[in-house]
Amino acid sequence: MLKAADALACAGYRVRVVSVNNTPWATATDAALNAKRPWSWSVVDYGAETGRALRRKTGARFRLMRAIAKLIGPSRVPLAVAIRAYSRAHDEIVREVMAAPADFVYGGSTGALAAVAESARRLGVPYGIDFEDWHSGEHGGPGSVLTNALVARVERYVIHGAAFATAGSPMIADAYAEMYGVRPLPIHNTFSIVPDGTREQADGPLRLYWFSQTLGPGRGLEDVIRAVGEAGVAAELHMRARPAPGYLESLHRLRAAVAPQLELVLLDLLVPDEMVKASQSYDAGLACEEPEVLNRRICLTNKAFTYLAAGVPVILSRTPAQARLESDLGDAAFGYDCGDVKGLARVLTQLATDAPLRRRARIAARAAAERRWHWEHPDDRGALLAAVGAAL
Repeated sequence: MLKAADALACAGYRVRVVSVNNTPWATATDAALNAKRPWSWSVVDYGAETGRALRRKTGARFRLMRAIAKLIGPSRVPLAVAIRAYSRAHDEIVREVMAAPADFVYGGSTGALAAVAESARRLGVPYGIDFEDWHSGEHGGPGSVLTNALVARVERYVIHGAAFATAGSPMIADAYAEMYGVRPLPIHNTFSIVPDGTREQADGPLRLYWFSQTLGPGRGLEDVIRAVGEAGVAAELHMRARPAPGYLESLHRLRAAVAPQLELVLLDLLVPDEMVKASQSYDAGLACEEPEVLNRRICLTNKAFTYLAAGVPVILSRTPAQARLESDLGDAAFGYDCGDVKGLARVLTQLATDAPLRRRARIAARAAAERRWHWEHPDDRGALLAAVGAAL
């Protein structure tokens, strides 16, 4: 959505962004981003410190709607209840979107899907929907059956009325086509290429990089630590994320047990504009998705495309979507079967012991980004601008 707002503003549209604030660490990041943008910005704030009253209101409504949906059943509950049992701030987002005139509404992320459709209907304008993930197949754990069923109701409601829909990968687009008979336009979460400001790495530990918003289980990091131990190579694993309670300590315990030669480094979060450049100094970036959740099997995360835009090769697990990407990237990608620690160890041994291989992989990563995997490509930013233009 950030890249979409920037692209539309640069193309001459007058853009107003509506977002929510419910996480304290993101408040300063949002402000820093907005200070550099040409578009206006409205916030629905239900943060624990900055929007306490609205947090209590939306929380009470959300819990009530979920209780009703669970009692009646997600497929039988009225759509209005299903929407509010899935999106905590639906009504507030709709009101904020309608606070100013608009000719078109485009939006995504889980809690905003129905708000995009309802606000556009009430404004009397067309809308576009972005399915960054396969939302009705992205939740796992307690309550996931109810949540996935609720979002399926929402997806069906929004997709058929949209002027167009976009999706974060071709396989996500295929999943929506099979489920609802409408195939979204795949627009990848690619990034602008940054100039190559790195120097040839001196001898030393293999430097691996991984990032996300949250550092927690289910992201393949345990396999990385075990593979470093299996390979017996000196390595550093740099992780940029906010740790879930107790999780970083569990990684340190695993490291001490199986890979004492590995150094774990926790990095501070950065604003999105700095993420590609921050990746440049590493030997390889990690996209070690685990396949238990359906969405993880068919999505292409922003990690791989961030590394490529930085000219850094990718180590990726062979989920169906990432296996297809691996075949396109050639020497820029090093794949291993999901859960295959020994296979990942062989990859790490190759990279740690073969400096010419690392050099070729870096060159191939930059070439792949320049050839196809950058945001300015006609099939990504260009496709979005064309879809909006046609809808208007």
